[in-house]
Amino acid sequence: MRIIFCILISLLLCCGSESKKTENEKDALRPNTVSLNPTQLKNVTITTGIPERSTISRTVKVNGKIDVPPQNLVSISVPLGGYLRSTQLLPGMHVKKGEVIAVLEDPQYIELQQNFLMAKSKLEMAEAEFLRQKELNQSKASSDKVYQIAKSDYENLKISLAALSEKLGMINIDTKTLNESNLTKSIKLYAPFDGYVSAVNVNIGKYLNPSDVLFELVNPLDIHLNLIVFEKDLSSLAIGQRVTAFTNSNPDKKYNCEILLVSQNISSDRSAEVHCHFEKYDKSLLPGMYMNAEISVQNQNALIVPESAIVAYQGKNYVFILESAENYSMRAVETGIIENGLIELLNAEDLIEKKVVTEGAYTLLMALKNTSEN
Repeated sequence: MRIIFCILISLLLCCGSESKKTENEKDALRPNTVSLNPTQLKNVTITTGIPERSTISRTVKVNGKIDVPPQNLVSISVPLGGYLRSTQLLPGMHVKKGEVIAVLEDPQYIELQQNFLMAKSKLEMAEAEFLRQKELNQSKASSDKVYQIAKSDYENLKISLAALSEKLGMINIDTKTLNESNLTKSIKLYAPFDGYVSAVNVNIGKYLNPSDVLFELVNPLDIHLNLIVFEKDLSSLAIGQRVTAFTNSNPDKKYNCEILLVSQNISSDRSAEVHCHFEKYDKSLLPGMYMNAEISVQNQNALIVPESAIVAYQGKNYVFILESAENYSMRAVETGIIENGLIELLNAEDLIEKKVVTEGAYTLLMALKNTSEN
């Protein structure tokens, strides 16, 4: 009898051990599942929702600097050279169109005016002689040779006078009002547009050659922002897209821009230039100034859930899925764009039509951690 009793005890112990082992294996197979009893469900707020497809936009953050196109950066020089007598310009100074920006003087200016007036006087005599010889030639009172010489002299003087008039026009001397009583040794340079001075390369008394650049003026009407955008984001950009820019020194002040041009040339660091136009010019924005910018890019048909549905645990992101009335399973997900409290789920097509916990996800995470620790 004792032997039979021992055998029965052994069998019972083995069965209990196998049953316990089976339960442990089941728990091990479901390490990311948490169950809430009715009492726990009453004390916590758990809300679920189904992931939806919607349009969501992401923000591309880039940087760049303020630039001026070549046609809006003008170098001022003197076509005929001369000595700088006066100027009031300083870098950063604003100038108005037609404002005198420099006065130069040189003896050659007087010589040009003298030659012009002398050529003008000779032309009047040559024209009278030409008309006289023409009339005499028609009546055969003058030879053809004399007539041709008078005509040639007249034509040559017309050409000389026209050339001298163009030269004087290049140094802003009006030949229409020029006469022997208003000859001048100095000329004035005028601002060609409303803008500001970016560089002053001269000093008073310096002789300037025609190739020397006195000043550099910037026309701010077409000042633009040159952004550096990496290759992976270029396909998301388009002409006319809105851009918000700001400086490091004053990030709260925003400047609205619009994309004018997306470069098709990719540099060695896999980036390209994107040119943007400021909607409203600000005098505090100067060429070469660095700026940050944000570009909103739309993604169509993104699978989205509220941000509150995502929990971070051990360096990964998770959502909880309602399996039954009391059971929730934790599922790892990849996230994308975040906008207005919504977050994009990547590669999560199997979550469509699933009930995802949108409120109370961290409560479930704490319950799961406590269960695993026990």
